[in-house]
Order: sequence, then structure tokens, then C-alpha cells
Amino acid sequence: MPSDLVIVYHRQPYEEVEVDGKVEYRENKSPNGIVPTLKSLFGNVPTGAWIAWKQAEDPENPGFEKVIQIDDAYGKYTVSRLPLTKEQVSSFYHITSKEAFWPILHNFKERYNYDPVDWPTFQEVNRKFAEAAAAEANPGAVVWIHDYNLWLVAGYLRALRPDLRIAFFHHTPFPSADMFNVLPWRKEIMQSLLACDVVGFHIPRYAENFVGAAQSLLDVEVTGRRDVPESLMTDGGALSDRRVPHSLRYRDRDITVATSPVGVNVQYIEDLAQSEETAARVAAIREELGDCRLILSVGRTDYTKGGIEQLQAYERLLKARPDLRGKVRLMHVSVMANANMTAYQEVQAGLESLAGHINGLYGSFEWQPLAFISNPVPFKELIAYYQVADVAWITPLADGMNLVCEEYVSARSDGDGCLVLSEFAGAAVVLSDAVLTNPFSHRSMDAAIQRALAMDEETRRHRMASLRAATHRHSVEAWAAEQMRSFDGFGSVLSMTGTE
Repeated sequence: MPSDLVIVYHRQPYEEVEVDGKVEYRENKSPNGIVPTLKSLFGNVPTGAWIAWKQAEDPENPGFEKVIQIDDAYGKYTVSRLPLTKEQVSSFYHITSKEAFWPILHNFKERYNYDPVDWPTFQEVNRKFAEAAAAEANPGAVVWIHDYNLWLVAGYLRALRPDLRIAFFHHTPFPSADMFNVLPWRKEIMQSLLACDVVGFHIPRYAENFVGAAQSLLDVEVTGRRDVPESLMTDGGALSDRRVPHSLRYRDRDITVATSPVGVNVQYIEDLAQSEETAARVAAIREELGDCRLILSVGRTDYTKGGIEQLQAYERLLKARPDLRGKVRLMHVSVMANANMTAYQEVQAGLESLAGHINGLYGSFEWQPLAFISNPVPFKELIAYYQVADVAWITPLADGMNLVCEEYVSARSDGDGCLVLSEFAGAAVVLSDAVLTNPFSHRSMDAAIQRALAMDEETRRHRMASLRAATHRHSVEAWAAEQMRSFDGFGSVLSMTGTE
């Protein structure tokens, strides 16, 4: 059945579990995050559809279910699954998206790898997404495309279905023109994005970079700018801007440029934080720590996350402050997203080597300065560690937003704790009362962690109150509502979802 709202996202909106030889589609283990929020928009829409890919040994196998019907807590909707071979997934996602696009998006030009890219395969996969969306959409329907690995979908979709209202949200940073234009396919990508009615970004800087890149390549006119709200402005911050473009004109079409930082499901995290189960786990962790203060760092194993730089800073801290030995402990969680990629293997090896070096140099039988964890920590358990951690140390070299820091703040229902945050994470624009630091500077990193450890309770609580207010103001629900409101013509959908 054709749909009024079509969401195009590479991930399937559920977990597949095989029970007694039969596949069951279960809701994601954690209702926190983007996927549940997007699914919630289906709740009161007459018809909704989700487009995703699924790896298949034989895409032509007549037994492969390309379209399935889901009826869960979020409503009834269709999922169109595009069967991709292992080779297509590797080319489209692991090579083109991760080896060519990812480093450019995060300003790591030296890691850009053009040679293995099979551009025709990337085009083919994006065209499949566009064709599936075109087949699922009602006349005049809304199609919401997500993230950089689907950059070309909008262009193909506009050609197939000019009647549709197309929006795109960019979940990563968007680089400046001189960086973006390293990509040989820059013009094709930009023309596709400009086929949208709305292009959305987390923060004004990314929107400004997008417009700059567009004007460097095409005849694009900025038809409107507005002041950045105070809630998205840091005084002299690395990613701070005063004004932001919000409307463009290209080929007789008007395009809205929307900025709205994604957040977390604050209420869900607060409920977990206040549960009896979490309280019991918190007590057990504190007993295990004894007199040690806990510094917590959580992220993926990725060169953009600054894990090596952070462990080096921790080693400098222990060297400069002998009084802290035996008194602090760093829990560094770094989970590999893709163990098959050489770049991530190198980062993982470097982290493991440095962690062993620090423990060997400063550890004793009674005290290990560093707990290095490579396996995912269950979210409910992570909430307990957030509540115990005296300091959350989140210092990526570049990050579109970074929601770990917002999870930490949301979990601190006790109103205490200190957040040290890289000023190159998009979240720094929202969480300006964190202790902001420059992860490229030894002096800045060293000063920030020492300041956090020395901060008095009154100051911690004052800052945490402001941080908690910001996470509530910029929750994931607020993000979805703001993005939809920015789209001219979404009103009919919004009136049914209750987000207006």
C-alpha cells in the first residue's frame, strides 16, 4: 500500500532473531536513539514505509522477502528491504562510504582512499533506494532520507517522482568547500542534495559549510539568513557561528536549510537511572572502586574519536600528578564498529598497546589505573557507570554530534558529575557549560582533566543543572519535531503525529 511518509535509512528498524527456524522481528533492545524516534512518526500516519538494505546471497532469489509488514508499539508500517550482495555491501558501505567519504567528512584528508572506490556500484545502490522509495510513496508524499551513504538518492528520486516532498538529514559533520571538493564526485553529490526541499544538519557550522561547498560548485543563491539562537552559540567556541543560511535558490527551486541538533531520549534514560536495578548496580560499582574516583570514556574505535590522544593525556596526568596514583581510575570503552577495516584495526592495536603500557608503568597489585574495554557495555549497565563516574571524558577529534555526553548528563539525575568535552564535537555547541577542551593541544587536554578533577561540588552542580536543561531542550523528540516543522508541507503529517 502506498505511503504518506517514507523514511529512507540504511539500517532496518528492528532486530532479526531466529527462533525455532523462524525469523522474528523484534524491537531494538534499547529504545534510545534515532531509529525508535523515526519509527514513532508512523504511529498516527495513515500509511508509512521504511526503506533499508539487507545482505542476501542471491538478490534474485524469489524466496527473499523484499517487503514485510511490521506492527509494533510504534504502529503499522511497511519495510522495503533491498537485497544486496556481500560484494555490493562492501563496495557501497565499507569502501566508498567509510574509506572515501568518512575521512573527508571529518577532515582527515590524509586517510582518504580513492583507489578502491567503485563509483558505479555506489550509484547503483543509491538508485535502488530511490526506486524503492518511489514505489512506496503516495502522490505528494513526504520522503525523508538519512545520511551521507545515501547522498545520491534525492537526485534519482526527484527525477522519478517530481511530485514528492523530499528531505535529507546529514548525521555527520559537513566539511568546508576545500575539503569536500577533494571528492571527484562532488558535483553529482551536491546536485542530488539540492534536489531536496529540505537539507538538515545538526549545527549552524555544518549548514554554513554545505552552502559554501554548494556555491563553490554551482550557481546557488542564498535567499535568507537568520541569527543563531543563543542555545546553539558558544562564546568563541571552535564550532560556534553567529548567523546561518536557512534558504537557497537553485534552478528555480527553493531549498530550506534546517539546523537542529539531535539529542537523546532523556525521559527513558532518567527512568533507567532512577530504577532499583540501577541503584543496586551503582552500589556494587562504588564498592568495587573503593576510594578511587572514576573517569569514564565511551566511544567507538575510530581515528576520529581521539582515543589515542586521550590515553596519552591520561599517561601525562599520572606522570605529572603522583598524588592521583591509586586515587583515580579511567574506564575507557572503545568498541570496534567494523573489525574488518584496516584503519580501525590499527587504531585498536594502538589503544591496546598504550593501555598495556600505562598499566605496566603505573599499576600495582592493589590498583590498575586503566580498565580498557573493547566489548559493548549493555546500555542499562552503562547508565549505572554514568551515575558513578566523577568525570565523563569525551574528547573526539571530530564528531557530528556525540550522544554519549548527552547520555551521561541525562543519567545524572543526582545533579552531580563533570563533563569534559571536545570543542570539535557538535554537542559542544549545545553543552557549552561542559569543560570544553581542544584534543589537538596537550596543554588544553591536561588542563581540562585536572580542572574537572579539582572542581568543587557547588560548581559541578551549577554546570550540571545547565547541561541537563540543554539536553531536555534538545531531546531527540524535539529534534524530530523541529526537522519536520522546517519542511514546508509537513503540516498534514505533523497534525497526525502530535509533534506540532
